[in-house]
Order: sequence, then structure tokens, then C-alpha cells
Amino acid sequence: MQVITAISELRSVIRAARVKQPALQVGFVPTMGFLHEGHASLLKAARDQCELVVLSIFVNPLQFGPNEDFERYPRDEKRDLAIAAEAGTDIVFMPQVAEMYPSPIRTTVSVSEVTRRLCGASRPGHFDGVATVVTKLLNMVQPDYAYFGMKDAQQVAVIEQMVQDLNIPVHIVACPTLREADGLAKSSRNVYLNEEQRAQAVQLSAALRKARSAVEESWRHLTPREVEEQVREEIARAPLADIDYVEVLDYPSLQTIDTFVSSRRVIIAVAVKFGNTRLIDNVVIPIQS
Repeated sequence: MQVITAISELRSVIRAARVKQPALQVGFVPTMGFLHEGHASLLKAARDQCELVVLSIFVNPLQFGPNEDFERYPRDEKRDLAIAAEAGTDIVFMPQVAEMYPSPIRTTVSVSEVTRRLCGASRPGHFDGVATVVTKLLNMVQPDYAYFGMKDAQQVAVIEQMVQDLNIPVHIVACPTLREADGLAKSSRNVYLNEEQRAQAVQLSAALRKARSAVEESWRHLTPREVEEQVREEIARAPLADIDYVEVLDYPSLQTIDTFVSSRRVIIAVAVKFGNTRLIDNVVIPIQS
């Protein structure tokens, strides 16, 4: 496994691999590090599909708001590299901020509509930072496939829209959310939860499971607003939960809907704070007759 910090070296190594093996398929997993089993599952999906697997670890300052946790974001380089090696990664790209942004950036990528709701409304500018850094990384790696987890389903929708609109030649592969044994979605931010918060955080996945069953069984007799209210009531059973949003939207357009429509997909998405830790989770449900 090669660890690379310079963009020029990254491009050179990948170019040489493609010259040596013209039919080479490159898989790419962009992350902000502090890897866990969810990230490892993305790397393994890439390993199963591609001959060359590239992982990036970069805590991107552009996607953090002024009151958010850029400096506090957890980092563990040694552990990250061990997980990457175990998952069969070929190249780990670990640039410093000065390598990615050597001068004040004057060009950003902004995706409209799909960023208006959910985390886009709660965290203004967040997805501009995501779209910009992912565009930069895709230009550097030029992969055939890029892998993203559905825990952040809005991010997946944003990246898919961006890739389509800008004709970026990469296939976006959306991978299932990995969960703890009790249902909590795996997240780098889970380490911030104290014991009581961690115990109550499982109410997010429990509420989503219950809502999913209700929609699958009775969507003709429910409205999206009723489902939202049910989810809110379930999450409120956790006294420490401070709800940011609960929304039922069309997926992947993330437009509001007044009724459930057969043959469409909907997302039930939540963001909840426990103390200073903000957790997100969701389920995407195909509406079937």
C-alpha cells in the first residue's frame, strides 16, 4: 500500500498503472478519515470491482461552518492506515490543506435544488464545500468508480447530480449504511457520545424502522406529514434528543411530496443532536403496489 501526500505523485502513480494495464479499473473512496467498518465496506466494494483501489483521507475545511467542528473532528492516522491495508487498499492519498488549497480558492462548485433541504438548509454552504472537494479529488484520481455510503443519502444525491450535470466520467456507487448491532448508524462522530447519549441515540434507527414498516404496509392510507410526525414522536422518547429535522421527501430529487406515489422512491431523513454531537440517519423506501 502506497501512502501519497502530493497531487503530482498521485497522478503520476495512477498514470503509470494505467499505462502498464490499459484496461485497469480504478475505484475511489473519498473520506475524511477516522475510518470505521462503514468506510471499510466501501473499500471492500471497490476491491471486489476494481484492480486499483484509491482511498483519500482529507478533512476538508470548506465543508465546515464557522461554528462547526473542523478542529475537533476526530483524526487517527495510524488506525486509518491499518484499516485501509486490511481492506486491500492500494493507494492512500493523504494531502495537507496547503496541498489541496495552496491559495485562497476562487472557484467553487454549487449544486442547486437537491441541497435546499435537510443538511443543506441546516448547514449553509456545507454542500458547496463537499461538491468542490469531490470535484477536485475526482479530477486528481480520475477513477472509473467512486463509492459513497448511503448514511449521507443527500450527499449521494448531490454527487450524482453534480457528476451528471458536469459530465464527469465516473460511475457513482451508493453502498448501504453499516450499523452497530443495536441499529445505530456507524459514524466517526459516535465517539463524541457519552454513555447516556449513546444509549438514547438508538432511538433514531428504531424510529426509522417503525416508519419504514408503516409506509411499506399502509402508504395508501398515510401522508408524508403523518409519517414525519410519527418519527418525531418516536425520537422524542429519547429525552436527550434535540431534533434538527425530520423530513419525508422524494428521492433522489429531494423535493417535498404531499402523497406517496407508486413506483417512486422516498427518503425518511433525520438529523438529531445529542449534546454537541449531531447525528444523521435515513431510510430510502421504494413505493410498490
